[in-house]
Amino acid sequence: MRRKTALMFAAVALTALPACGSPDTAEAEDAPRVATLQSATATPSAAAAKKAERPRERLDMTPEEYEVLLEPYNKCMREQGFDPVDARKKAEVAAAGSDLEKKAEKANQICEPQFLPLPPWEKDPANPEARDFALDVVKCLKREGVEFVEVSEDGISIALGGDQNDSRSISLGMDRIPACEREVAAKK
Repeated sequence: MRRKTALMFAAVALTALPACGSPDTAEAEDAPRVATLQSATATPSAAAAKKAERPRERLDMTPEEYEVLLEPYNKCMREQGFDPVDARKKAEVAAAGSDLEKKAEKANQICEPQFLPLPPWEKDPANPEARDFALDVVKCLKREGVEFVEVSEDGISIALGGDQNDSRSISLGMDRIPACEREVAAKK
């Protein structure tokens, strides 16, 4: 608590000091010199700037909006020698260990941390409330008639229960997830 109070006091002091004004030059020459706190202009580090530039998906994003959001990542990948859009169009699937897979992995190591969109905040593992969000979405899905749905490490999963209605439940779940996510997000 003391540290928080001290940090708040320092922040107020640093904000207030520049507003105090400065004496005229004639007065400044005669006045005794006083030590003051001066801070350099706040410049974010390169890592913080890159992190701030990284886009984030939204729950209500359309596929077209996502493609626009993904373009800086795709551009970076192309600059690194791998075109994900071209590979998708040609339906190229790289075999494990192939040159295409190696090229994709190398490009992704460079581009992902800078440009690949982060998941929506509601689903982001960095969000301490993400699991609660997923649990609420599962409750919504169960109300909608989706069976065998649960929260897993990777998010929400619809498991097979062993009967004929599994494919209906999976299809219903895939259709209902976006609406349930929006419903839960609107309540928070």
